[in-house]
Amino acid sequence: MCHQYLNQDEQICNNVNRLARVLEMDVEGLTDELALIDVMEDKLKGEMMDLQHGSLFLSTPKITSSKDSKISANSQIVVVTAGARQQEGESRLNLVQRNVDILKAIIPDVIKHSPDCKLLVVSNPVDILTYVAWKLSGLPKHRIIGSGTNLDSARFRFLIGNKLDVNPTSCHGWIIGEHGDSSVAVWSGVNVAGIPLKNLNPSLGTDEDKDQWKVIHKQVVDSAYEVIKLKGYTSWAIGLSVADLVRTIMMNLRRVHPVSTMIKGLYGITEEVFLSVPCILGHSGVTDLVKLTLNPEEEEHLKKSAHTLWDVQKDLKF
Repeated sequence: MCHQYLNQDEQICNNVNRLARVLEMDVEGLTDELALIDVMEDKLKGEMMDLQHGSLFLSTPKITSSKDSKISANSQIVVVTAGARQQEGESRLNLVQRNVDILKAIIPDVIKHSPDCKLLVVSNPVDILTYVAWKLSGLPKHRIIGSGTNLDSARFRFLIGNKLDVNPTSCHGWIIGEHGDSSVAVWSGVNVAGIPLKNLNPSLGTDEDKDQWKVIHKQVVDSAYEVIKLKGYTSWAIGLSVADLVRTIMMNLRRVHPVSTMIKGLYGITEEVFLSVPCILGHSGVTDLVKLTLNPEEEEHLKKSAHTLWDVQKDLKF
């Protein structure tokens, strides 16, 4: 197995972010080589050396770095985190065009050296940039995956567990649609140990709910903004989330993750947009989509999410 880790320093990724992802992936022995690519050679060399010095505690036998993507030739999976960093109070959609320009300089070169790879896009706004990566790469859609709402759903489950005082692994629920302000909380499917919370509280997630569960979805949407306000960037949670996706793909676990994929033709959506829905992931990327049964309000919100992205996508300059 060969894993490439691609980012552009001083932009989306910082050292802690990178290290979190690398270490989490390496502990599981998922890679036989880790290649770091960046435009800032001194910092990149420092990252490589820092990791190499700790290689006694890792299971990846080879750690390399370069600003030339040839170093990553024949990678099985490429994680793209390159992009302009989201600023405090800035929506993900405001990042779009300058990040498109960054991907234009990266994706074709990466694919030239690793034509059989799966491309995992983490850069924000992730749904639109996953679409951009698909267009620039020429790869089939099942091999282009956006990290999407995998982290949003984890936040959702954590907050549900917090409210109920139940371990979040026993709380189940999905955030789908855009990884951002127009995401959709699937309240109709939220359950604990198979018991739908809607059965106990029919107004769950609505304005009429006296327990104000709807606040949890707002907290999910605002989570990244709050962390950015407090520490300047997000790192650990997204790193763990991406490592979780890489583990599923590289080990062919066929687990279900809410990741960004081509959704045209589902739920009445006619535009070519990438949005998060539950997907089965394996060696070849997205192997199947799980079509949730949404209530009319949830389906309408998902369509609005698609329209929101398409309104931006249609004016992009490649």
